[in-house]
Amino acid sequence: MKFLADAFFTTPGPGVWSISLSSAGGSPALSRLAVAIGVALILLGGASMSDASAQSRTAANNIDEMRTLYATPEDIAQGKVLAEQSCGGCHGVNGVSESSGIPNLAGQRAPYLFLELQAYKAGARGDNPMKDQVKFLSDDALLKAAAYFASLDPVDAPAANREKPAADPVALGKAAAAPCAGCHGEIGVSAIPGMPSIAGLDPKSTVAAMKAYRDGQRDNELMKSMLASVTDQGMDNIALYYALQTPARSQAPADGDKAQGAASAAGCAGCHGSDGVSANAAFPSLAGQDPGYLASALAAYKQGTRKDETMKGLAAALDDGAIKNIAAFYAAQEPKQPEVRKPLTTEEWAQRCDRCHGVNGNSTDPRLPAIAAQREDYLAMVLNDYRTGARKSARMAAMTDALTDRDVAGLAAYYAHKKARAVVFIGLPPPVSPQK
Repeated sequence: MKFLADAFFTTPGPGVWSISLSSAGGSPALSRLAVAIGVALILLGGASMSDASAQSRTAANNIDEMRTLYATPEDIAQGKVLAEQSCGGCHGVNGVSESSGIPNLAGQRAPYLFLELQAYKAGARGDNPMKDQVKFLSDDALLKAAAYFASLDPVDAPAANREKPAADPVALGKAAAAPCAGCHGEIGVSAIPGMPSIAGLDPKSTVAAMKAYRDGQRDNELMKSMLASVTDQGMDNIALYYALQTPARSQAPADGDKAQGAASAAGCAGCHGSDGVSANAAFPSLAGQDPGYLASALAAYKQGTRKDETMKGLAAALDDGAIKNIAAFYAAQEPKQPEVRKPLTTEEWAQRCDRCHGVNGNSTDPRLPAIAAQREDYLAMVLNDYRTGARKSARMAAMTDALTDRDVAGLAAYYAHKKARAVVFIGLPPPVSPQK
């Protein structure tokens, strides 16, 4: 979709912009294209600008930013020449990139393109090839280039897997943990004496334990064989699923004396907490754990069948009675679930992104980019740049701070497969007061 020509701005009232669209000189409207796709917010119901559009009012008051509204077919033609000379090698003359990590520009919001080009020219985006490309170009040239690319039809999203839902790591973890239920219980609360419960443990400690079994640091052939084919990502999913389950104190009888165990366990508090609830994800919580399992684990450290020099040194001084007492003490403590955030799905993250970038990534703010049908590798690169601070934006840094690698990959794929839509923004005059 393109703008009809010509687009004239008038100011019918303070702080209000309107656009009149016509075909000048009697020519067919579609024969003369103006390009300010995404230049003023839609004002519904003829009302003046609301608080929600205050930021766009600020942009509209900047004549340089809004000059793309006045782009003529000649301006667009000149912008195309510039694109052929300076931009086409990377972004494609048609605004469709064939290069990894280089964004599509076809159908992008013109003011956004212009502002970003200005930022590159001023060095605000760092020292990179784009700065070298635009540093000698005038603002007029940048405007025409932005106008040209904004006039193009948006790129089509890849058809394959357009609506493929992103995998939920918790659901994946639950499915992967199914073979574990026979010993550890469906939700990780074991009913078998001597078998540990793994519900409500920090994921990092659970993953560390699984890797120790897989790699032979813990001597258990059954666990080693069960984990041999589980990937690191699979372990992360399993650990996350169990961490989100509610823990329960073991009901298995304990052979030792918990009162004496409290005194013997004093040396363990630095890592596992005074009540067995660890404050460090590197060390597992022991509160409420099966006493038989705890006793066998301490014995294994003492004998060296569990390879950990720190634990071996601590357990070496314990006799069988002390080991049973410590196990009884921890088994009697109340377990506490760690503060583990249930990951947002890609769709839930996208709802947050859509607040600025528009529904399905089709921006309705002229200064913010449309991201629908953008190159997947480029979207992932940009999100990672915001996460690491390589690309500066306080708002985007806050939005991306909690993203995992999986989230980035999911969002990039999600928006890359959304249909891009061209939009026309018009400002309406204020309602006419009824005559008295």
